[in-house]
Amino acid sequence: MYDVIIIGAGGAGLSAALECKKLKLKVLLVNKTYPTQSQTVQAQGGINAVIYENGYDNKNNHIEDTYISSKKISSKNRIKDMCNSGHEVINWLDKLGVPFSKDDKGTIRQRPFGGTKYLRTCYSSDYTGLKILHTLYDNCIKENIEFLDDHQLIDLLKEKELVNGVQVIDIQKGIIKNIYSKSVILASGGFSNLYLETTNSNSTTGEAISIAYENGAKLSNLEFVQFHPTSLNSSNTLISETARAEGAYLINSDNERFVDELKTRDVVARAIASEINNGKKVYLDFRHLDENKLKITMPQEIKLINDLLNLNIKNDLIPITPAAHYTMGGILTNVSHETSIENLYAIGECAQNNIHGANRLGGNSLLEIITSGKSCASKIEKKISSINCKIKDLDEKKKEIQSLIKKDGHKDLYKIKKLMKKEVSSKIGLFREKSEMKNSLKRLRELKEDYKECKIEDKSLIYNKNLLDYIELSHQLNLSELLIISALKREESRGSHYRIDYKEEKKEYEKISIIEKINGQIKHTFKAIDEN
Repeated sequence: MYDVIIIGAGGAGLSAALECKKLKLKVLLVNKTYPTQSQTVQAQGGINAVIYENGYDNKNNHIEDTYISSKKISSKNRIKDMCNSGHEVINWLDKLGVPFSKDDKGTIRQRPFGGTKYLRTCYSSDYTGLKILHTLYDNCIKENIEFLDDHQLIDLLKEKELVNGVQVIDIQKGIIKNIYSKSVILASGGFSNLYLETTNSNSTTGEAISIAYENGAKLSNLEFVQFHPTSLNSSNTLISETARAEGAYLINSDNERFVDELKTRDVVARAIASEINNGKKVYLDFRHLDENKLKITMPQEIKLINDLLNLNIKNDLIPITPAAHYTMGGILTNVSHETSIENLYAIGECAQNNIHGANRLGGNSLLEIITSGKSCASKIEKKISSINCKIKDLDEKKKEIQSLIKKDGHKDLYKIKKLMKKEVSSKIGLFREKSEMKNSLKRLRELKEDYKECKIEDKSLIYNKNLLDYIELSHQLNLSELLIISALKREESRGSHYRIDYKEEKKEYEKISIIEKINGQIKHTFKAIDEN
């Protein structure tokens, strides 16, 4: 039996694993793909931290910027904990070997990001998330941390309402396994893949959030989905905030600048979408900037623009559109990263820990996943000796999953998936309205019924992608329904949640939303922010 099983090997999961190893806990990292393919690599622009308190910036500024961006539905105490740990996190990453961009004196460089006027975002060219992820992974290998790659979470194992392990499917062999542990950490990422246009990888599908919900965990703030303002037209490839931080303009097809490029992401994304909805095209304009400097600060994105669109930043306008990027909502956790299920923890994007609120401040995601990973491990270590889990091998679920391959039906799995994404994208995107969402909810519930009539065409056990897509779609349909219910219940506009029928913030909704399954029924409530 393990002390800790971690689901997800992105920045949060790897940080937790390193801290668990340091605390002499027996840890296993389970990953659907491979760590270097995790969503953390998409955090190109940088990681926020106040590391030079020289009268220009300070930690209080960082706390206040984060709270303002959250639109008052976050815990200042939890924000304070994260922001105060920033310098320590950067030093830790630096010592591990993250190749931060530095000046001639060896000082870590920082750039501005949206939602703040300060130089606070540490970076590694425009590969920050990737470099952090690779460095964490290298150190995990160095520490002989055990990995189980190509294994997908199927369910949580429970004994008398206590989580005591996980059930996974070996993707290579099609074998179902029960693995036991004293605690489980979910670090599996968000659910932006519900949308047609998303910067997320195909493997970031949100099933761990749905599985936690089905097992009794409370979810929170699902209505808050952050759209990144700038993804390349037709490819959904992210062009990070680096571009605007370096001075790129946003202009429309009339050659007009129409928004302050460094406002918060919700404001900029809606401004871009409004231009597009009015029949205009929107571009990133680099033509006034020093190309040689940009080749140093954002080489990856320059190459992507050239490779994917055959455009040159010195001469061409770069067509962009907003795309679903980050989900602020997820599994509700307390200050110790505990969910509402005993022995189950959640960190990173799959968790709602009362930090990001209605709109995440750019540059805070990397800081949050590292601090939550390290903190969660230390919280578990303090209570691990008191946990007494029993091993009770369960065969029922194994038989159920294996029987799916023999399942027959007449509905097209991939057509249902496409229709689901179309509903979510068109009705629960940057602009939302009651009657359209109610119609969409009805349609999504019809798709859930259609899903029951799907069959799995591939009958083999080895690398059965058809089976995995079938399992994932069940959870995506589930999350889509919970997302739209949450969006309907919040009758106001706040941060990334914008209702064209309720355009103003309302004091009565200065609360987090909670959605849970009680006696087989969906229950939605609002609750005051927990400052503990």
